[in-house]
Amino acid sequence: MSLIELIAGVEAHEATLTVFNADPAVTDELREHFADRNVRIVDDQTASGPEEFAVLARDGEFVTAVTVDELLSRPGEGETAATGVGVAESDEGGGESRERGGAGDRVGRPVLDHLDETMFTSYSREDMVAASREIEDRAWRVGDGELHAGFQTLDVLTGEADTYDLLGEKERLDVHAYAADEGDAPDVEHYTVHVGETAEIRETWFVAYDGGGYDEAKCALLAEERAPGEFYGFWSYDPETVDYIIDYLTERYGGSEQTDDGGATV
Repeated sequence: MSLIELIAGVEAHEATLTVFNADPAVTDELREHFADRNVRIVDDQTASGPEEFAVLARDGEFVTAVTVDELLSRPGEGETAATGVGVAESDEGGGESRERGGAGDRVGRPVLDHLDETMFTSYSREDMVAASREIEDRAWRVGDGELHAGFQTLDVLTGEADTYDLLGEKERLDVHAYAADEGDAPDVEHYTVHVGETAEIRETWFVAYDGGGYDEAKCALLAEERAPGEFYGFWSYDPETVDYIIDYLTERYGGSEQTDDGGATV
């Protein structure tokens, strides 16, 4: 199963969030919040039972239930929504606040945290960069294992060369970058570049980290650019999904490596 087929497979399993006994304005707010996710929001009323609660189901099976108050909770005053530390500043204490792929606040987190694969449907390049940074930061902090990232083209990879050289300096972190042969290859010192002559490398954006031996640290982001600057895909914390992505990349593109003279072997 190719990367694009994997995206389509996750997309086909749309989740449903049914909001019970709530004001229609609440349902509208949730629809707006989940507008870029593969989650259908419906409302319903019961003759008896608690007020304002929601049930998440996927493929007809119960996933979780949560109160509307919990679902709509946001950070309190002075509390940051999500904190990510840029790779270059990780050990210097220069942390900066940023959202994870446009979902940094807490709205919807009790639902999203129960989905191993969370689909998104219209991420911009800025959203993709923010989500990618979270995975890169995790790999940096654990400092062990394998990190695999796709940049679509060599031109794009060149713009990230310094960041990935820094990641590759981690002694126990094995870093792999993938790109189509468009543009000039960057000078590479501490990571491996795989030049893929396939449409899926040109059309997909991915970052996958194998957790460095810890299943709970495994994570991946995989998306397809279906329109210029618009990405459709998912992020996953499911160990089997992360393993599949890394195994596929290793088997499919592991033999296509940039040589010291800037060429490529296939």
